[in-house]
Amino acid sequence: MASQRAQRVAETIHKEISNLLIKGLKDPRIGFVTITSVDVTSDLRQAKVYYTLMGSQDERDQTQSGLNSSSSFVRQQLGKVLRLRHVPEVHFIYDASFDYGQRIEKLLSEVKADLQEDD
Repeated sequence: MASQRAQRVAETIHKEISNLLIKGLKDPRIGFVTITSVDVTSDLRQAKVYYTLMGSQDERDQTQSGLNSSSSFVRQQLGKVLRLRHVPEVHFIYDASFDYGQRIEKLLSEVKADLQEDD
């Protein structure tokens, strides 16, 4: 279980990266990204930033490249806000849960349609 401090840092990172995506990151490879969650280790040295994105696999790959290349800038900006001795290293990870949800929704719709045809 994450400490309260780690949770507060994660919430701050979530908010600041969301703001950076709106205002500060000008990389054309980064698409319309939504930050879904942030996990920070208990020693506050690593932060996993989970994001989701609508688009093709190619667009996801491009966005991942853009986010990875911007991680040092993001870390620098976080350092200004967090005021910690060690600013966490930021790792961007694609959150596929939205894709899984869409797939399940599609399968349920197909099953429902098949059941209605049988009636």
